[in-house]
Amino acid sequence: MQDAVRRIWQASPEVQAARADLDAAQARARAAAQPLYNPSLSLDAENADANRRTAGISLPLDLSGKRRARASQGEADLLAAEAGYNLLRRDVATRWLKAWSTAALAARQSELGQRRLALMKRFDDLAAQRLKVGDISSPERDLAGLALGESQVQQATLASNEAAARAELLAISGDQLTALPPLPAGMPPVVGSVTPLPVDELPELRQSRAQQASAEAGVQVARRARIPDPTLSLTGGQVRSGPRTDQVIGLSVSIPLPVLNTGRAEVEAARAEADAAAAGVRSRQFVLRAGLQEVQARYAALRNAAEAFRGGRAAAFEDRTALLEKLWRAGEISTSDYLVQLKQSLDTALSGQELESQTWQTWFDYLTAAGRLTDWLDGRTQGGPTQDSLNQDIPR
Repeated sequence: MQDAVRRIWQASPEVQAARADLDAAQARARAAAQPLYNPSLSLDAENADANRRTAGISLPLDLSGKRRARASQGEADLLAAEAGYNLLRRDVATRWLKAWSTAALAARQSELGQRRLALMKRFDDLAAQRLKVGDISSPERDLAGLALGESQVQQATLASNEAAARAELLAISGDQLTALPPLPAGMPPVVGSVTPLPVDELPELRQSRAQQASAEAGVQVARRARIPDPTLSLTGGQVRSGPRTDQVIGLSVSIPLPVLNTGRAEVEAARAEADAAAAGVRSRQFVLRAGLQEVQARYAALRNAAEAFRGGRAAAFEDRTALLEKLWRAGEISTSDYLVQLKQSLDTALSGQELESQTWQTWFDYLTAAGRLTDWLDGRTQGGPTQDSLNQDIPR
């Protein structure tokens, strides 16, 4: 299963797009750490009473720390992009695992439907034989034929569901997997086998905190932008007036005056965005805690129900069908009673398979909410490092 997920990560267009976005974020972080200004070169020539030839170089000076503020914001944006990349890979894995369990269930249900169709064909043949010898009436024989027709329609529905489930799986994995890993015969582990990560270490919150850090750095960028940077210019050359030639050198400093636009509005806007990001972090904490509790309770309930179903008489489908046919052959139950009870047994068996599928899907949801999905794929659910294992694939 781990190999299957990694192959899907490598081939997924969504992951490739997220990888490209991460590469772009890395390039933007490098760009933000570069110096803000480049030097300017000027050449002047003038022919008049005095011929002037000068060259000058000027450079604005970042004395207010604009470069440091931009670099801090770029680093925070990069951390947010890395967290987003990890989140998308995790979500792709979760979606594939849930689609895989749905497809596996659909295959099992289709197999059970084939079993039902075979039973109905056999029952229809037996009913025809018993009608010939007078053991059953003509209406009972018709019931057998109607049951066979209904099972054929239901089998077509199950086959359609299986095709839809496989199509949904292919939409995520493409043609990477021709043979699906089988759904485990046992139940998923109990809730206590997984230790959820602290909320602050979940990738969603790491992303939110990185976005908050970026917004806070944006406040510093806006504040530094209000401070004008001086421009230092150095000029040198010569001036010729008649037979006389003089060497000239000049030094000048210019500085913008923040009179018409002080930049205060930009600082206020950045401060408001930072406050909104901080509120978003607190909101995400509430949502993550509530989501973990909800999916934990839902998984425990579904797993207990599925385990009880497996341990009860409701799961003994083959035994019940054999007993029902024996009773019908002996004439102890009527044809209609046989069909009603057989249909109930088949519906119960299908419901049990649906329950197991929901249990597996909720297990994947729980692993996702607990921040342990990739740990589970790697065989680690209790110990191990708290850092998301997806980070190991991000080149630095």
